[in-house]
Amino acid sequence: MNKILLIEDDEAIARYLELELKHEGYALVIQDNGKSGLDCALEEDYDLILLDILLPEMSGLEVLRKIRKEKNTPIIMLTSKGEVSDKVAGLDSGANDYIAKPFFMEELLARIRVVFRKDETDNILQYGELQLHVSSRTVTIAGEEIQLTKREYDLLVYLLKNKNIVLSREKIIESVWGYDFYDNTNVVDVYIKSIRQKLEPLMPERMIQTVRGIGYVIKDKI
Repeated sequence: MNKILLIEDDEAIARYLELELKHEGYALVIQDNGKSGLDCALEEDYDLILLDILLPEMSGLEVLRKIRKEKNTPIIMLTSKGEVSDKVAGLDSGANDYIAKPFFMEELLARIRVVFRKDETDNILQYGELQLHVSSRTVTIAGEEIQLTKREYDLLVYLLKNKNIVLSREKIIESVWGYDFYDNTNVVDVYIKSIRQKLEPLMPERMIQTVRGIGYVIKDKI
């Protein structure tokens, strides 16, 4: 079930979207202001964010820019503004799509399906000859399958989905292990070492780079 975060302060619109999206089989979380919406977007992983531009406490564009510093979650902007400049600002800031209010629910659902179809076609994460197949949960290097534990796999997915973003050990713990994990952050180092031992003998270079004093990052190959 795809999980959607809706950040919308209009109660009537939020309730309408809640009824329609749940009827379509989506799981929905609703936040009614920019600040709480941003916190929610960064604390949990969602398959899609529906983000209004005009929000209390923090504008939708500011929320969008802050999310894009840390995550690549697909985002569709919802706006009552029709000016081209607002649409351009949203797309330039990292939005995947936009839809102007008032809109027909059928159009929004179609745009959501396009986002999810694209996500399905992009479900192979790649770094050089390494391919991670999300649907089958397999990892191969030059066609040779690499056996990873569930936690190693989840950690590698998280790093690959956030390429070029330096991820702290604390952030990795929150996203991969969850908030109810009470061990210390050294466990991240242990799992990174294990992943490296399995992958690096088959790779020409180190894929997961250490950022001293902070955490880890996978950078795009130049």
